Amino acid sequence: MNKTIAITGLGWLGQPLGYRLASLGYTVKGSVTTIEKATLLQQNGFDVYPVEISENGIEGEIQALLNNADCLVIMIPPGLRKNTGADYVLKMAHLVAAINESAVSKIILVSSTSVYDDSQGNVTEKNEPRPETIAGKQLRQVEELFINSEELQTTIVRFGGLIGGTRQPAKYLAGRKDLSDGNAPVNLIHREDCINILVEILKQDAFGKIFNAVNPNHPRKSDYYIQKAEELGLELPSFAENSTDEVYKQVDSENLKMILNYSFKTSI
Repeated sequence: MNKTIAITGLGWLGQPLGYRLASLGYTVKGSVTTIEKATLLQQNGFDVYPVEISENGIEGEIQALLNNADCLVIMIPPGLRKNTGADYVLKMAHLVAAINESAVSKIILVSSTSVYDDSQGNVTEKNEPRPETIAGKQLRQVEELFINSEELQTTIVRFGGLIGGTRQPAKYLAGRKDLSDGNAPVNLIHREDCINILVEILKQDAFGKIFNAVNPNHPRKSDYYIQKAEELGLELPSFAENSTDEVYKQVDSENLKMILNYSFKTSI
């Protein structure tokens, strides 16, 4: 194997991905946003560099992170849900410029199914995203930033809602009343499948591709979260009556099976 993989963002997903890759014989490097986090992970055996990317540029050891890497996996949270006015596109433009100064050409960009709008209904990778939200539009612009770079071979992975470990959205909905969109299908994926898919892309050298990474099971939002609350012993949420002719997006993948021959391993 003996390939070096750099991961920007050794967090909830990046850290276990790093451990998995190391167990498979890859050399793993990674970044976090503070020296304190870097020091802690270095004590756990990671080759870690502090890197902070903002609208003003990049602070930290970005070229040390990229040096000798065969592939860069980018999982930097956009931070767009917090309505901070963050310019995710500008931040990632700085990252593209830094990558172009290095020898790295193979990229896996972790994106999101929020690039698709609800009005698009059922979508696969064949459907061009038509985002309407500010967050969705910025995510799509960042995808295009990487896709259109002639120097880079980028694979886009659009994850659905992430679950696993302590992350179960039912906890945040417990006891809430008159929740909207109860008829909407859930578009979720377990962390284990996220890791498996990223590993398969690396193993199969599947670059220049787009993958929608969402579990093919799509129960209604109301059914799913009420059942999960029951399983966790939480107060049940309730959902408002919705129009039956409302259009909701359901995100599926053709490319995971066709290109990677991937089958999902972990139930949502």
